[in-house]
Amino acid sequence: WLGRDGLTPKRLQKILLARGIEGVIVSPQSLQLPCSKIDYSPFASVVFGYAMREPGLHMCAGNMTLGIQTAAEQLTARGYERIGVAVTSWIVNRSQYGYSGGLFHFQQSLPAAARVPLLLLPHNELRRGFAPFSAWMEQHRPDALISFDTHVPEWLEKMGLRVPEDIGFVVHDWTPQMTHYAGIYQRRDQLAASAVDLIVTQLSQHEYGVPPVPRQIMIPPQWINGPSIRET
Repeated sequence: WLGRDGLTPKRLQKILLARGIEGVIVSPQSLQLPCSKIDYSPFASVVFGYAMREPGLHMCAGNMTLGIQTAAEQLTARGYERIGVAVTSWIVNRSQYGYSGGLFHFQQSLPAAARVPLLLLPHNELRRGFAPFSAWMEQHRPDALISFDTHVPEWLEKMGLRVPEDIGFVVHDWTPQMTHYAGIYQRRDQLAASAVDLIVTQLSQHEYGVPPVPRQIMIPPQWINGPSIRET
């Protein structure tokens, strides 16, 4: 992990070169983005998501604009009328505004009174978000929510709301272990496979460094039905 135990970008680069590693898959996981300080000129490289914009590497990401639209359509088909999305600024930026863009597009067909504004939680440390979350919930009263699987279900319980009896709940980043939730499955296995394909292509064509025109692969998410929403 970059930034831990003295592993600086410069030191990591020396380790990679000493081991003869030519291909690097980058997964930015912090606001500081230490991975952006590596010199990628000796490597064939791919990055996950939009969080690291410079240097501009080839990229694989989930299409969360489509994911939010699909989830909203599925919820509408089940009779939900006030659909809210609550995430952090980091998540929205990492999707290159896919969450806000998908919600905005969906809401254009709704009357103004039915449009629940996006909640951008002010802290990436999610456990600190209850106060703004509860205020947003009380003001806008969504009957379905797309958000995190951690903290948010406990917040709903704390507010006296039952899932799915009082509110539908959809996980924005569903994994196969989350069988008790409906969600948007971002197919990370397919993202990883696409990243490997991009690395192999670069190595076979002797392409190294920051590309003049980065290629971007978008993987369409999959809707997953679950017991946290009402049935159709």
